[in-house]
Amino acid sequence: MNKIVCITGASSGFGEASALKFSAHGYDVIITGRRQERLASLKKRIEEKQDSKVYVLPMDVRNKTAVFQAIESLPEVWKKIDVLVNNAGLALGRDYFNEASTDDWETMIDTNVKGLLYMSRAVLPLMIPHKKGHIINIGSTAAKEVYQKGNVYCATKHAVDAISRSMRIDLLQHKIKVTAIHPGAAETEFSLVRLKQDKKEAEKVYEGYTPLRADDVADIIFFAASLPDHVCINDLEVTCVAQANSYYLYKDPGNV
Repeated sequence: MNKIVCITGASSGFGEASALKFSAHGYDVIITGRRQERLASLKKRIEEKQDSKVYVLPMDVRNKTAVFQAIESLPEVWKKIDVLVNNAGLALGRDYFNEASTDDWETMIDTNVKGLLYMSRAVLPLMIPHKKGHIINIGSTAAKEVYQKGNVYCATKHAVDAISRSMRIDLLQHKIKVTAIHPGAAETEFSLVRLKQDKKEAEKVYEGYTPLRADDVADIIFFAASLPDHVCINDLEVTCVAQANSYYLYKDPGNV
């Protein structure tokens, strides 16, 4: 029987790349997200190329009731989840604190923090009886320091960092691994979403250097999940070569 990975936010970016990566290595995959047509397309792509099975579980992680009902609705054969990748997350706006949209704040808090909590709490009862499992939380370099106009986004990723550390302690008795992976600048839909679909401004974010790609982060997520049962990567911060942390990024003037 194949191992099972459940990935939130699988309709694009790190989540989509992770689904492709895990399935290529023999995992059956539960893919969740709000965009059902994209999930259906991803399911088709995987099943055309791999022997892996794919279960589409459309949901919005912000909706507590929907999350718990969705996990409860899984067929028994899909409930033996070996790995949960809490990937769903976003940044909205790049504004000074006093000018920021409170609606944006609430969306980020509800997705990045509450969504991660709901999914983890819903899936853990499926892992604990087996005394085995792995939760991988996707944070950000913004979990390690704050930067101008990052305010609440940085706060949510600091929360992911703190939750991951406390979760790891509480789950020691159940032999469940908890890994936090904190990517830096990565060329996905992230900036397009953050900048409210301003494609021109989003493209400028990645000019003058080679950012991380979704596949790079998926490789790291899979590596963390593929280690022996007694080995756990607790915390991993990863950037492209041009980036040192959330606010030191070198752009080559000749390529901007």
